[in-house]
Amino acid sequence: MAMVNAVPVPRTFTRKGSATRDRIVAAAAALIFKRGVAQTTTENVCDAAGVSTSQLYHYFKDKMALVRAVIDRQTENVLGAQREYLGRLDSIPRLRAWRDHIVGSQLSGGCKGGCPLGTLSSELSERSEEARGDIALGFARWEDGILSGLQAMRDRGELSKKADPRQLALATLAALQGGLVLTQLRRDPEPLRAALDAIIDHIESLVRAESITPPAAKG
Repeated sequence: MAMVNAVPVPRTFTRKGSATRDRIVAAAAALIFKRGVAQTTTENVCDAAGVSTSQLYHYFKDKMALVRAVIDRQTENVLGAQREYLGRLDSIPRLRAWRDHIVGSQLSGGCKGGCPLGTLSSELSERSEEARGDIALGFARWEDGILSGLQAMRDRGELSKKADPRQLALATLAALQGGLVLTQLRRDPEPLRAALDAIIDHIESLVRAESITPPAAKG
């Protein structure tokens, strides 16, 4: 008789249980963002969340399971903070408004901390394939949010046919990440602003002249 692989059933919690789990993840995310994964212990998390060790292990089988939940939370936080922009970056003015939002967010935080996903990637990519995959998925969602707007510009005929929206989206995300690293290091938003301006200027150079030049007046 052929064996059938069982489909894992997602765990469900009561409303109180879900709230406790969320509190644990929030505490872990804050500690990991400040200290890093290696310097954050489950005991630290329990103290910050106000739960016992047995409660923590009721929701997470081990520390890596908790870290993966933190990755998911940080992904939602990063993308959620840009929700009004991602998926709508279909014009140069909107790209520049998004740039202003990203730079402004760094200024409001004193240019500290960098990107939560980028920081997790640096620490975990060579330690856990599961965590690396989770982070890569988060970045892929971010890239897709940029891509959809650029693809819309190309579909409307505004971007040159030689423009590759996927490559431009990837380059934009890479510029953003590099800018965030230097901004954190220097405590100065100028590297981030310069990196995003450079890639947006490049995208603008690929906008077809006829899509931005008004028609000549008839004599």
